[in-house]
Amino acid sequence: MDEKLGEFLTSFNTAVTLAQEYRGHADEHRRIATALSGFMSQPGGELPVVAENFPAHRFADLDIALEKLAGSDPEATLLGMGGGQQRHHVDLADIFHEGYSYIPVGQPDYVNLPTGPDSYRQALTLGIRLFRYQGSPMAVMQRAADPQSGRNTPSLSVLTADRAVAAAFLAEIQTELSRNSILRGQVVSFTHNPYGQEAAGVSFLVRPQLAEKDVILPPGVLGKVSAHVLGIAGHRSELQSRGQHLKRGVLLYGPPGTGKTHTVRRLLSASEGTTAVLLSGGSLAAVSEAAKLARAMAPSLVILEDIDLVAEDRSFGHGPQPLLFEVLDALDGLDSDADVAFIMTTNRVDVLERALAQRPGRVDLAVEIPMPDTGSRARLLALYSPDGMFSPQALSQAAEQSEGATASFARELVRRAILSALTAGEEPGDAHLLLAAEELMGQGEELTRSLLGAAAGAEDSGPGTGWLAASGESMGS
Repeated sequence: MDEKLGEFLTSFNTAVTLAQEYRGHADEHRRIATALSGFMSQPGGELPVVAENFPAHRFADLDIALEKLAGSDPEATLLGMGGGQQRHHVDLADIFHEGYSYIPVGQPDYVNLPTGPDSYRQALTLGIRLFRYQGSPMAVMQRAADPQSGRNTPSLSVLTADRAVAAAFLAEIQTELSRNSILRGQVVSFTHNPYGQEAAGVSFLVRPQLAEKDVILPPGVLGKVSAHVLGIAGHRSELQSRGQHLKRGVLLYGPPGTGKTHTVRRLLSASEGTTAVLLSGGSLAAVSEAAKLARAMAPSLVILEDIDLVAEDRSFGHGPQPLLFEVLDALDGLDSDADVAFIMTTNRVDVLERALAQRPGRVDLAVEIPMPDTGSRARLLALYSPDGMFSPQALSQAAEQSEGATASFARELVRRAILSALTAGEEPGDAHLLLAAEELMGQGEELTRSLLGAAAGAEDSGPGTGWLAASGESMGS
């Protein structure tokens, strides 16, 4: 019995040893380092790694470009990385170090990224592509930005025997990024990121659809702005042949609520196919990156809303108005052939005037969007009123009663008139409009008028001045 037990234990120990040896060999073949060295036909730790970082807002473009180049090899392979959270802290070169050589092959990591207002793409956030490029075996690790792991930008790390081949590959990636982009022709806004602008992406916005008839401005004003922002592109080659630059800066100024943003919406509506980058609030700090993007995606518009808010901001540099100067420098730094228009809006032109005077030539058209006159207010009320609901006489009388009113005021006036009629069980008519105007202009509604953008005690601006039927919507993300 003891002899048989001894034989059994000996056989069992032999089986365990063989199983452990087999498992060790199997684990070795499942390691990333082993897979890479096998594909390269030489120890991967002896090969150079060339890395390059990319802006976060170009990550989807990067994913598309790499998939295209790697896909030219029909035998290309995609490997994921196991190892739990540790894999997020390991570079391609680290895989061959003894401390990380245990990292196994796993499943690739993906993220769902927007490629337009209503479209998405599953992009590789962590994985290694094995393929041949110019006849040489190559391994490329693709990573998304991960600020929590200390990575503020997406990156590619290229492992190959010849650094010149790696350089050629990265150059072709850049060529693909310049030729093809999901951003081209889109309306985008930069996404604010607490880890810094280099970690921010973009949000896609639906391009506004706004007819010219819905924009109420003094005669010639909209045409002047449109010709300067959009018309120059129609004469691009002729201007360049005569030594004239294409970049331009436009400043739209006037009191709050008079329609500066609505003017921008009309420009966006009329510029189908033009790339537009919108910056407001904290994202204004990304103006330099926005200028680079606009240059790459030209023809482009860069919209800077409420630029006066950064005129006295000292948090992004030293000395007075550093961020505003950065905005002006970004415009000045564009090449003369860059078909890019900077459109700035401000409620306080006095804050900007000194800075603009210190940097002459950056803004070559300044247009005032003033408070409306009586005729413009009547046209606005007609725009917001259902056809035939109020007579022209009532619209004119209500316009005369509402001096200093803005678009939001007029829209609320019409809404109140209709609501008052419905509450009384009556069909809306002239009497309801005039009563609503009287109530809104009464002494008990000062704060309401202020919140709706109406100027207290404003005087009629007289013939020739007008305004635009502003929607009141922000162009921010």
